[in-house]
Amino acid sequence: MTLPSSIHEANRPNLRRPFFIVMNAGSGAHNASATKQQLESLMQEHDQPHEFLSCPHPRLLPDRIDEAVRRAGECDGIVVAAGGDGTIRTVAQRVVAAGLAFGVLPMGTFNYFARDNNLPQDPLAAIEALMASAQAGDERLVQLGQLNDQVFLVNASIGLYPQLLEDREEMKRRYGRSRLVALWAAMVSLVQRQTDMLLRIEHSGGEGKHDADVLHACTLFVGNNALQLQDVGLLEAGEEAQQLAVLVMPPAPVLHHLVLALRAMVGRLSGSEKITQFNCARLIVEPLARKQRRQVKVAMDGETAWMKPPLVFHISRRPLRLVAPPRERAA
Repeated sequence: MTLPSSIHEANRPNLRRPFFIVMNAGSGAHNASATKQQLESLMQEHDQPHEFLSCPHPRLLPDRIDEAVRRAGECDGIVVAAGGDGTIRTVAQRVVAAGLAFGVLPMGTFNYFARDNNLPQDPLAAIEALMASAQAGDERLVQLGQLNDQVFLVNASIGLYPQLLEDREEMKRRYGRSRLVALWAAMVSLVQRQTDMLLRIEHSGGEGKHDADVLHACTLFVGNNALQLQDVGLLEAGEEAQQLAVLVMPPAPVLHHLVLALRAMVGRLSGSEKITQFNCARLIVEPLARKQRRQVKVAMDGETAWMKPPLVFHISRRPLRLVAPPRERAA
């Protein structure tokens, strides 16, 4: 731990705001112990007050986050999430509720949140950028999606996608945490699993329209991250903010799903007649099948959970106070 002799000294002029770093040791392909040592060396070189709250097991994450939020709240500190998109989402949930400043050290497989916000992908470059932004007082407000009482940074979904994520985690445990393993797991899931949901959906806030419908779907996907949708060819740059992008894929033969997956990999998913796509500010989803009326498995930023329907997706009223330079300087 490297903190001022009195935590309240961090409020004095010309002193750096302390970082409280919640690190998920299991994120991505990084060696957490070696990365932590390198980060500590860099921060010591810059006289950056900091404390690591490492998390060797997922069950410890809530306690580590609570401690970081409490400590940061006492001294105008910055809570920093070191991990993948799922870890960042979990930490951001508590940080937004507390109204604190937030930093990111990307250590995951895809790092969509960091990439979308033009943050360095390497943890060491990211900590240098974070120290510079904190010293300069740079913050920007970042839009968050919300599903019932949980925020999400990148996407939330129901149907085949949550099952795919569980298959992906099992393959990562066996074969390692890499993009190639993640993509191979997706292909295997598409071949082995079939999902057919009957959903009642109601949406509003998209081009001033209000609409409702009942449809069959294998996956309903709600995106808050422009980069991820651009990567698969479903969103053009410059889309309006304050909206979520909704994609609905109907049940289809395995071969059709594989074709769609290949089109997504090369960024050419747009224009498929099988995909329903629209933007909205608010979406209500109610599964009509009896077995899904009590609980639905959802995925948020790469992690799964069970939720009681109806599922209400919308833009969070509270944005995230991200410590980062303005986009024009970060690009």
